[in-house]
Amino acid sequence: MDHRLIKNENKYYAQASRINYYDLVIESAHDATLIDADGNEYIDLLASASAINVGHTNEKVVKAIQEQAEKLIHYTPAYFHHRPAQELAERLAKLVPGSPKKVVFSNSGSEANDAIIKFSRAYTGRQYIVSYMDAYHGSTYGSMALSGVSLNMTRKMGPLMPGVVHVPYPDLYRRYPNETEHDVALRYFESFKEPFESYLPADEVACVLIEPIQGDGGIRKAPEEYMQLVYEFCHEHGILFAVDEVNQGMGRTGKMWSYQQFQGIEPDLMSVGKSLASGMPLSATIGKKEIMESLDSPAHVFTTAGNPVCCAAALATLDVLDEENLFERSITEGAYAEQRFQEMQKHYQEIGDVRMYGLDGGIELVKDRESKEPNPDFANKVIYYAFQHGVVMITLKGNILRFQPPLVISREELDEALDVLDNAFAAAENNQVIIPSNEKIGW
Repeated sequence: MDHRLIKNENKYYAQASRINYYDLVIESAHDATLIDADGNEYIDLLASASAINVGHTNEKVVKAIQEQAEKLIHYTPAYFHHRPAQELAERLAKLVPGSPKKVVFSNSGSEANDAIIKFSRAYTGRQYIVSYMDAYHGSTYGSMALSGVSLNMTRKMGPLMPGVVHVPYPDLYRRYPNETEHDVALRYFESFKEPFESYLPADEVACVLIEPIQGDGGIRKAPEEYMQLVYEFCHEHGILFAVDEVNQGMGRTGKMWSYQQFQGIEPDLMSVGKSLASGMPLSATIGKKEIMESLDSPAHVFTTAGNPVCCAAALATLDVLDEENLFERSITEGAYAEQRFQEMQKHYQEIGDVRMYGLDGGIELVKDRESKEPNPDFANKVIYYAFQHGVVMITLKGNILRFQPPLVISREELDEALDVLDNAFAAAENNQVIIPSNEKIGW
């Protein structure tokens, strides 16, 4: 049935809106289990791109959605007020430590990052934004210009929004010989400073936007020292320091926000989305009070942003994160998964790097560990074998396995999924996996 439904869908659904992996029509889901249109079950290691951290159809979230839908599905907060948005704005503002914060709502992480562009330019009176290569910040015109993860996000659509400069994101895996983490941090900080020394006046830069742990770039964490150097540079030059928490926030890394993996950092602006409302269309930009007061209405107004049903889902999601100890679960189960992947790494030379930050992992697959040359063919075989054996997983950058299961995944499900991946590595290594498609797979 899946194939028939997809064949019919392709007559009407534009290819620009979907990245090709394999044919799966999801009929229903609960916790970490997906069920397709034919009734087949799968263990979900993707969590809808880290948008379902508290698990699919969580009972408390579903109840909150149902109860709110019976009272008020929507009335635009662009003109009037409703209590779910009021409660959520206060709660989010208080969830970011430091100086007083204010919040604006949007419909997607893309729009939340657009807000960072707007508020940083308005507050500083400066035009330039510094972002990172391999970053994914969204698909609206503004956030697309900030991104740097796929040529198809720029092809045929230029010129993009002006005033964006991309710098390289630190890569601790591909070090020079005998290079320490300290050396890597300094080398990439020198690359960060190069534009400022040649063509980019620091006093005309509004903000630096960074993913503390880069998501679609391969689940890569910047070195602590590098983050501190960039943070200090921003402060020295009156540049706002902004973080994108759309992918990595909401408990994914074992902390509420991924920037809390670093010492002493307080973002000036922060974008949140995906798991904020358990996949319902809601995002938020949280910023220091004085920055968020630099614009007046209707500078960031959307008819459906701050939808009361979505806000109710978000409030319930925040409750579940606390009540079910999902921060701690991410840490403990992530450490277990890391150990299992490291054991596999001993047996399969294609596993080049295992990067895990709670239940948040990037498993980089290479042709050999000496050259560290990416091996997308091997990666595609692994995820396709996994799909054939009841595990849903995708790749990033072609050769990196994206490991982001719902934080509620059980140890039994985790073991079952990891056993399948172990078998997938063996099957791919022995050329026992045939992918029935010549189409491009992944980003």
